[in-house]
Amino acid sequence: MGSVNEAEHKTLADLEWDQVERAVADRCRGPLRERLTLPIAGSFEEAERALAESKEAWTLIERGEPLPLEGLRDIAASLQHLEREGVLEGSALKDIRMTLRAASSLRRFLAQRKELAPYLHRICAIDPTLDGLEEELSLSVGDDGTILDSASAELARLREEAGNLRGRIVRKLEDIIQKRSAILQDSFYTIREGRYVLPVRADAHERFHGIVHGSSSSGATIFVEPRELVERGNRLKMAQAELEREERRVLAALSDLVRQYVAQLGAAADALNHADLRNASARLAAELDASFVELCEEPRISLRQARHPLLVMRGIDVVPNDLELQGGQALVISGPNAGGKTVALKVLGLTALMTRAGLPVPVADGSACGFFSPVLAAVGDEQSLERSLSTFSAHLVTLNSVLELARERVLILLDELAGATDPEAGATLACAIVKTLVARNAAVAVTTHYEALKALAAEREDMHNAAVGFDFDEMAPTFRLTMGVPGSSNALDVARRYGIPDDVITDARRMLPEHSQSFEKLVAKLEAATKAAEREKATLEQERAQLAEQRAKLDVRGQALRAREAKGLGVEAQRLVDRVREIQKQLEQAKKALRARPEPATISAADAALSEGGALLGDIDAHRLALEPKPVETTSLEPGAVRVGDRVWVERLRSIADVIEGPARGKVRVSAGMMKLWVDLSDLRALKGPVEPTRREPKVTGAQPKAKRPIRTADNTLDVRGLRAEEAIALAEAFLDRMYGAAEPVAYIVHGIGSGALRQALHEHLTNDDTYVEGFRPAEQDEGGPQVTVVSLK
Repeated sequence: MGSVNEAEHKTLADLEWDQVERAVADRCRGPLRERLTLPIAGSFEEAERALAESKEAWTLIERGEPLPLEGLRDIAASLQHLEREGVLEGSALKDIRMTLRAASSLRRFLAQRKELAPYLHRICAIDPTLDGLEEELSLSVGDDGTILDSASAELARLREEAGNLRGRIVRKLEDIIQKRSAILQDSFYTIREGRYVLPVRADAHERFHGIVHGSSSSGATIFVEPRELVERGNRLKMAQAELEREERRVLAALSDLVRQYVAQLGAAADALNHADLRNASARLAAELDASFVELCEEPRISLRQARHPLLVMRGIDVVPNDLELQGGQALVISGPNAGGKTVALKVLGLTALMTRAGLPVPVADGSACGFFSPVLAAVGDEQSLERSLSTFSAHLVTLNSVLELARERVLILLDELAGATDPEAGATLACAIVKTLVARNAAVAVTTHYEALKALAAEREDMHNAAVGFDFDEMAPTFRLTMGVPGSSNALDVARRYGIPDDVITDARRMLPEHSQSFEKLVAKLEAATKAAEREKATLEQERAQLAEQRAKLDVRGQALRAREAKGLGVEAQRLVDRVREIQKQLEQAKKALRARPEPATISAADAALSEGGALLGDIDAHRLALEPKPVETTSLEPGAVRVGDRVWVERLRSIADVIEGPARGKVRVSAGMMKLWVDLSDLRALKGPVEPTRREPKVTGAQPKAKRPIRTADNTLDVRGLRAEEAIALAEAFLDRMYGAAEPVAYIVHGIGSGALRQALHEHLTNDDTYVEGFRPAEQDEGGPQVTVVSLK
């Protein structure tokens, strides 16, 4: 551990980093599956990019659009061969062709999603001129690596010639087999030494003229080329030689062509491998229920419900724990053996390294980790047989290197610090080392059984205790980590659990120093008090959750009641509106009839009734619209300043309206929603500030830029989870009416997943709603996922 690189190399071994690499490699699709070395970022910016790229790959997987990574091949050796002026075989050219196809697919895929995955789009940029090379190779190299006839006209001619010669030879052989079967061992022909031969019985070969090309292992069969086929065989051999020369010429020409693109091909292969790595990292998150830790600028680690990554990968049910550590501070972890102390150390170290590598970690949301470099660990037995060092001597060599490298933004993990030596001297050495490391602003975590180190952590503000729990009823560790209290080693209790006789345990307790017994009793009391506090906290949290649930149910019921009331009023108002419109229609018809036979008194009466019906219609429509008023800021308005086209606030309607006619006789005609009616000028007020139009008509002028997706907020979201279908629909009607009146482009309805019945009922209602609804769709993952429906309003 004489240098940072050597130090981290030992850390990677201590933390079993090779197992992390294997887990990621197993999820790769290409050559990285066999030779992955995970890159660990050397700077904050590199780590930030790595995490961003992996998150983008995870988002694509969540959307059902994973990175296209079919057909990845390892072409590194082929590119090196080309650089040495070598000629590639057909199989190597086939691999390059498949790599080019994969690169083209990835480039097009990311180009279409560069807003969703900007980091991947940038880092996986691939030269589009490679598409031409891929097309050329596709015309020349088959999927099995053979050179296609289309690669060369001469190649096609020679293959046809050789095929014809071969066909004539085979037909002659079949004729001979039929005529001379009596002296043949079997009815087949074969090839020996590149020549077509027949299996002739050894005792009859003198009656079969030709050239012998071998015999069977038993000697019972002689393989003979018939004399009448020798000349044809010679011509076939010559044709095959010429054909091979042409194939070599084609391979050389294709190799020369590919050689011109070696640099671009290398970059494309790197881009594909990079995409493969990020996709594998994202798959790890999805399969292990892991999260991407927030990379923070401060040198700290704050983990929520953290689990050991390797144990999770092995399918072990791991007890999750919260962990906190900051630069310039130390965390002293104590408790029984096999209780999880070393696991906690490894969780801290692996989190720091995996965050730098852009990997997810099995933690809950809200977890954060700073950039630590290097991460220094001394975990496990450090005995060195090669250097003739005992465990303690090797440990001291490691500690010396750690002290040399300790500084700000260095994470130091020490298992059983200064153990394997005289306990009293070891304890004082451990205390001195931790104080020195903290003074150098490193972030330090140690495991220990030393009471002196636990006591030191209890006294200092820059040091904190943490305990792994022990269940005295079950006489077993709980693997639960508790921050803020020291742990008891419980060595004698553990010894009893493993079968040490009671009289031995009793004798050992009598020999314990009094201060040790007092300390153990104090720790036991602290553990008991902590457990009691945790139980009380759990009870309070449960009660708080129950209260919140009850309050939510009351809120939902209140919303449903208000929706039913609003719907009832709206339906009744609509019934009256329809009735008045019917009266208006009848009066219009009567008026036309009267005009055909004018009688002034009758016409006057009809006009009066028509005006009364119109006024009633306006009153009812105003009442219905006022069910969902939207408060806006207004100011007084000079009646003489009102003009057609003005947007005003109408007190009578409690709504914004457009002036469409007037003024005339102290009134103006306004349009509000579906209503058009005359109102008094005194009912109008001016609007403060800009106001969105009540309806947004699309304006198309040539190519349009991609519209920004609306942001989901509390104001444009309705939650109907837990309601019956009819209650949810009633609430949705009132909600969509309000959103439509507010000129919102979209609205979000949260219905949950469950059995799907509530979602189906809402979707059926939305399908039949041609008043407000332009269309609807399931929400994207970042909008809430399948439990949310996004409604586009007209």
